[in-house]
Amino acid sequence: MYPVSACTFLFCTYGNLNYFSRMKPVYQFPLSFILISWASLLTNSSLAALDSSLIKLQQQVQSLLGAQKGNFAVAFKDLSSGKTAFFNEHENFHAASTMKTPVMIEIYKQVKEKRFKLTDSIVLKNEFKSIVDGSLYSLDTTDDSEADLYKHIGEKRTVYQLMYEMITVSSNFATNTLIEKVGAKNVLQTMRSYGANDIQVLRGVEDQEAFDKGLNNTTTAYDLMLLFEKIASGKAVNKKSSAAMINILLDQKFNEIIPAQLPKQVKVAHKTGSITGVEHDSGIVFLPDGRKYILVILSKNLIDTDASVKAMSDVSLLIYQYISKH
Repeated sequence: MYPVSACTFLFCTYGNLNYFSRMKPVYQFPLSFILISWASLLTNSSLAALDSSLIKLQQQVQSLLGAQKGNFAVAFKDLSSGKTAFFNEHENFHAASTMKTPVMIEIYKQVKEKRFKLTDSIVLKNEFKSIVDGSLYSLDTTDDSEADLYKHIGEKRTVYQLMYEMITVSSNFATNTLIEKVGAKNVLQTMRSYGANDIQVLRGVEDQEAFDKGLNNTTTAYDLMLLFEKIASGKAVNKKSSAAMINILLDQKFNEIIPAQLPKQVKVAHKTGSITGVEHDSGIVFLPDGRKYILVILSKNLIDTDASVKAMSDVSLLIYQYISKH
């Protein structure tokens, strides 16, 4: 892994230049030719604007994240202009609780398919099956960010209530209950149909047998960006479902990264993720003027978590300030 200061962080007016480096063109033009051709389409004034704004932002982001000990990834897309910014966007990270957004999408998909209703009830039981051998395991309330559900074993909760707890307070208990309802394989299949080709949603939380065998939920900044773009554009299942997902995401209770330094009138529909050495945030930022953008910031191997979280929130503020001026 290269240090942040040595990584390529490309900002493009009409998309990410990294895309061209991954293409298999019919005509074998070198990448340098493609870059020169792209640049020739821009006027001198637009190139100057690119130099004075995006490159400055690039340097600031690299400086902030480069000062931290750890690995980071960023994916940004302005949904109004189409401008994007990518940094280590295809690097794999432990998904932590960001995998709960794909589970929510799958829930709404199966509701649309009339497999069940959001008002259907599920009996709460702290007993789950490992994906390795079907052996049973239970969750420890001390390892969960939400503890109240554990006091109600044997009672019923609706699918919607569990989903809301899964997203807003990141309940692992609710998550595992819902994954058993919809099936991890179905979640993964839906992610692939959305073009999220690297994200892995294999299992519920705290499946030690699976963890020991390296079977973990993973994600990339790019794939999470794709999912939130689907939601923001009303294409995650359908417009009604996407709007409902946004309303839930807007109630997120953990707000230390993307929303932390933004003005109160700026709304953020997002899902975080956190385990030892890992802090993530991903979502949609809504500006008062009606514009919106997607921002995903991932991290791993953190040494000073508090300092890294502050740096990540600084990155969010920088991107907001950039968008506000353009």
